Amino acid sequence: MTTETTETTETTEYPAHTRATSEYAPEHSPRLAWAERAPEVYKAMVRLDAAARQGIDPVLLELVKIRASQLNHCAYCLDMHTKDALAAGESVDRIVQLSAWEESRHFYTERELAALELTEAVTVLTDGFVPDEVFARAAGHFDETELAHLVAAINVINAWNRFAVTTRMVPGHYTPGQHRAAK
Repeated sequence: MTTETTETTETTEYPAHTRATSEYAPEHSPRLAWAERAPEVYKAMVRLDAAARQGIDPVLLELVKIRASQLNHCAYCLDMHTKDALAAGESVDRIVQLSAWEESRHFYTERELAALELTEAVTVLTDGFVPDEVFARAAGHFDETELAHLVAAINVINAWNRFAVTTRMVPGHYTPGQHRAAK
């Protein structure tokens, strides 16, 4: 990120209802502009992200990114990927139901469900591994190349989440496609 990008990001306005009243909590400040302080790491992450997404349906990819970001409590990434999903044509209903996808299975295709299940298994490793049956279900819906890219994309969004959460990146200022245009 450049200073110019940061300045542009900081001047993006919130919806009128969030500016017009003081009943909302104040916006927090980021802890560290990590992309500016470690630009080669940031550039490597951008390249890894671009490589991982190859061959994956963009809407499915956004669903995966939103779900991982929900699990990791990454507000910055939720803001970004929800906006990108909407811009890619995803419906509000399907985005809203993601946090309860197991109870809302009828909103998603079997392929999407397999990807969401794999996303959760990779993101939440509290059991120490990705269950064989979860991986097998995903393998039944994606060829090996697609599956390799899906696994990579899930791991990349988890890494982005960790950078954003650790450095307290501020949600609310992202516009769809903002970071792709800067690459």
